[in-house]
Amino acid sequence: MFRWLKGRGARAAQVDEVRARVPAELWEQVLDAFPFLYPLTEAQQASLLDRAAWVLASKTMNGAGGLELTDFMRLCIATQAALPILELPPELYEGWDEIIVYPGGFSIPRQREDEDGVVHEYEEDAAGEAWDGGPVLISWEDARLAEGGYNVVIHEFAHKLDLLTGAADGIPSLAGRRDIDGRAWRRVLEDSLEKFTQALEEVEAAIPSDVDPEGPDAEEWYGRLPLDPYAATDEAEFFAVSSESFFADPAALADAMPDWYALLRAYYRQDPLARLEAYEQRQTP
Repeated sequence: MFRWLKGRGARAAQVDEVRARVPAELWEQVLDAFPFLYPLTEAQQASLLDRAAWVLASKTMNGAGGLELTDFMRLCIATQAALPILELPPELYEGWDEIIVYPGGFSIPRQREDEDGVVHEYEEDAAGEAWDGGPVLISWEDARLAEGGYNVVIHEFAHKLDLLTGAADGIPSLAGRRDIDGRAWRRVLEDSLEKFTQALEEVEAAIPSDVDPEGPDAEEWYGRLPLDPYAATDEAEFFAVSSESFFADPAALADAMPDWYALLRAYYRQDPLARLEAYEQRQTP
């Protein structure tokens, strides 16, 4: 259904054509697959479909590693990618044109130079990757996960928003955003990352010596954190991991880092926590 789509950008007629090709049954299947989409109102779901159609019309989506993409896979990925720009200009995703989808995790060649200037080559396992000016790489096995705050698609597309400024530093383009002060963003970002790093160090120190900190038993301790430990890597990863939780599991983030949550709410022009609370009220008899 969507295989003919390719190229940078998308004209309104192309987006309308894509949306018209999405059967109502398929759209319902995608919404049902991701509980964090339930709180969206019918109007918001319709807008999300518009944005997902824009993603499909403006990006070529190819399978890798022998993966044959179905329309359900394509729409699932496009819908999750569309959520961060639901209330933002879709042009924020322009400047690149491909999404590559692997069946599961994949390896990425890396290079690291040590203190003596020796370059070491190695491969790093990944579930996703966003290249500056290049494609987004996604593991389908991870993209289909729908529980908790983990969301590889939102994570990588948050990196794309971050990279618009030319540097992955946790500060997306704030050009024309009079509602957000860049200096305040940097201050709250650095303060929130520092506090999270301290919380992570306290958790790691509390893990008993007989528990493997890299094993599943350690989740009892790491689960006390509002974000995945990977968020402590640097400012860019903190922004990307925070964006995952902001959309997929906002309560813990809003409770632990209210100032940072408020900035994300202002930037994305969405309030997933308020949306979730309103939804839960509607579900109460």
